[in-house]
Formats: sequence, C-alpha cells, structure tokens
Amino acid sequence: MKRACVLLANGCEEVEAVTPIDYLRRAGVEVVSAGTTGRDILGSRGIALGADAAFDDIDDETFDCVVVPGGSKGAEALAADADVVAFIQRHAAGGAVIGAICAAPAVVLGQACGLLGGRRFTCYPGLERLAPEGRFQQDRVIIDGRLVSARAAGCAGEFAEALAAVLMGDEAAARLRESVLL
Repeated sequence: MKRACVLLANGCEEVEAVTPIDYLRRAGVEVVSAGTTGRDILGSRGIALGADAAFDDIDDETFDCVVVPGGSKGAEALAADADVVAFIQRHAAGGAVIGAICAAPAVVLGQACGLLGGRRFTCYPGLERLAPEGRFQQDRVIIDGRLVSARAAGCAGEFAEALAAVLMGDEAAARLRESVLL
C-alpha cells in the first residue's frame, strides 16, 4: 500500500490539509498526518486539527508522497523548521511525489527546500516572485513529473485528485473523481 504524509503546522489552511488526507484515503493510500508541534494543530481559520502523529515520531519514516498544505503562517512555520525541510528534501531526492498548495510551493518547496529550479509550478497569486528559479504557470494545478502544485483552497479537490493520479494512477484518480462527484 502506498503511504503519504501530510505535514501540519499551526496556521495551515484547513481545506488544503484535510482534503488531501480525505481524498487520498478514499483512493486507497495510507495517510499519516504529522503535526510539527505535536498532535494538536490550530489551522488558519481557528479550526482545531488532530494530527495522527507528532512529526518527531515519524521523521525517520519513508513515504511515497509528502503533502505540504498552504496558509501563509503554516507554510512559514514549515519552511523555518530545518527538520521538516530535510524531510521534504530527502523524500524528493528519493523519488517521492511531493505536493504543495497555496503559499507552500513558493515558500516551502522553493525558498526553503530549493526544489523548484527549472520546474513548472503554480501557487497563490503574487507569491511566485518568491521562487524565481521555478517556471511559474497560472493553472489551478500543475503536475511536473512527481511534483504537484496548486493555487489555493478552491483548488484543493483538484490538487488531491492530481496527487492520487500521480501516486496511484489515472484509473484510481477517475474512481476518486466519480465517488466524490468532482
């Protein structure tokens, strides 16, 4: 069974975190949500999220996919955490699918992790200036090999479907899309 880790930090955008967790589980992926400050996370809209594990308890594990939700404060917290950056970089180097949405593509994958060099990506409007080494496009979701990026909370369903397609194949993504009426 494929495994995915969704990184949660205080200030993360709830829709961008919960939708990939939900949709990837529906697609048959084992998903572990990992809170960078423990299991209790407070999202950007004041919604309490309970992570499956504390990041410190899973940071040495290997996943097939790492998902980085946005929300400016959440993305900034992830980017400032050297262990999280090393975790993402290790998984990217190992061939894992890396997904990021909203502020996270530019702030986390670009600025902190250095993963966007020459790669096509999208992010929240205006933040592309933070990742000049990447090839920004205005599409709602961009798939560039094993890198999946999306613009904002309104794209969360499409983002999660794209992650499922890259991780599990087009047939699994089609079943997911049909089951949730996406």
